[in-house]
Amino acid sequence: MTTYVFRHGPTEYSRRYLVNGDPAKPVHLSEDGRRALAEGWNSVPLHSVRTWTASAFPRAQQTANLLMAVPGPELIIDPHLNELDYGVFEGKPFLEYAAWLDGHGADERPPGGSESQSEGIHRMLTGVLAALEHPGPRVLVAHGLLISVLLWHRARTPGQAMPLFFPEAPYVQPVAISAEELPAFIGTLMNDLETGAQRRAADTSDGRIFRIGEGSAVATVDSVSHPPDQKDLPHA
Repeated sequence: MTTYVFRHGPTEYSRRYLVNGDPAKPVHLSEDGRRALAEGWNSVPLHSVRTWTASAFPRAQQTANLLMAVPGPELIIDPHLNELDYGVFEGKPFLEYAAWLDGHGADERPPGGSESQSEGIHRMLTGVLAALEHPGPRVLVAHGLLISVLLWHRARTPGQAMPLFFPEAPYVQPVAISAEELPAFIGTLMNDLETGAQRRAADTSDGRIFRIGEGSAVATVDSVSHPPDQKDLPHA
């Protein structure tokens, strides 16, 4: 059975390019976010979904409940699918966090944060793998970073190392992974995280994967809506 992993619909934080990694903040779908759900209705046989799971964030649960459209299975809340904890960058423009991440790397926790980017991705992947414990087909509603990582893995070239920043993830467009494919799919990414951390620990160079202003792709950043010389901003 297939697992469909969605990013939630757009929010007002998206429009303002602010990050939200605290599920206690009431960040809900905007009107544009509600309209965007039509993409999900048209891309997945929602009537046949047997398991619905969402992160602990209001916008993810709202997306899942609206996609159901009619009463269905009870929504499972899995904090493993939560957005990254941004620490002191909570509620601030993504580029402030991106600049910090560029200087400190994927394995360091931001001030006031409970996890590094690598730890957060590992947590999210654990949530995706846990979906196999429930009957399928399954829908998981999560956040942009997870979707970006899954899409990057689908499109990666052989031997390509996991980057620090990822291209923008689309809203409410599923990443479909079969039950047969899912363990190896997630296992490879888990291994990437482990070997990447080992490689970075052994690397004493001052090289950077990303520079603000170079036009590089940024995790959860829309690289279509903005010109390359105006650093793209994320959607919360």
